[in-house]
Amino acid sequence: MNKNTDHLQELAYIRSMMENSSRFISLSGLSGVAAGIVALIGASVVYLYLGISPFSTKKWYHTENLNYEKWGMDSSTFFVLVMAAVLGLAIVVGYFFSHRKAKKAGQKLLTKASLKLLNNFLIPLISGGIFCLILIRHGHFGLVAPAMLIFYGLALINGSKYTLEDIRYLGIAELFLGLLSAWFLGYGLLFWSIGFGVLHIIYGLRMYFKYDKT
Repeated sequence: MNKNTDHLQELAYIRSMMENSSRFISLSGLSGVAAGIVALIGASVVYLYLGISPFSTKKWYHTENLNYEKWGMDSSTFFVLVMAAVLGLAIVVGYFFSHRKAKKAGQKLLTKASLKLLNNFLIPLISGGIFCLILIRHGHFGLVAPAMLIFYGLALINGSKYTLEDIRYLGIAELFLGLLSAWFLGYGLLFWSIGFGVLHIIYGLRMYFKYDKT
């Protein structure tokens, strides 16, 4: 009986090792929380720039809003700079916390699994980024936030097979929120704040208590 139990434990261990080698498991929940906070700060800066509240009925999807100017910058330049800053800070904090988790667990951050994750994640993300720049170029501000959420959700779903399964559910939530944002056109910044800010914080905390905190 003991031999059978030991054999089953060995098989379970081998299976676990194989799954870990094919998946990037050093993704930190705290990186999601930090990225969410960065996104909310970025959204707050945009709200200040536009001079509206999150629940304002003022719509921002008309072409004439391309000529809106404040703080010495036109709206299109400002939005691109904010998006770049949020993305850059999110990458930095994501790398920091994930590297710290990998180091603590005695694992490498750059593995075949992490490179596959990055490759599958970046294809939809870069495509979505270019598409959003095209939308901004033509003044279709109302479609930028929905497009960002949709492409980001697709990127998470596409890369989820190489990391924790929870990422797939986050991707589905982001995708749904993007479609909802496209339906309620004009409230894109609010949906963007919920998707990139609130959802990241919720899922980040869930992943932290589920995987990180031992």
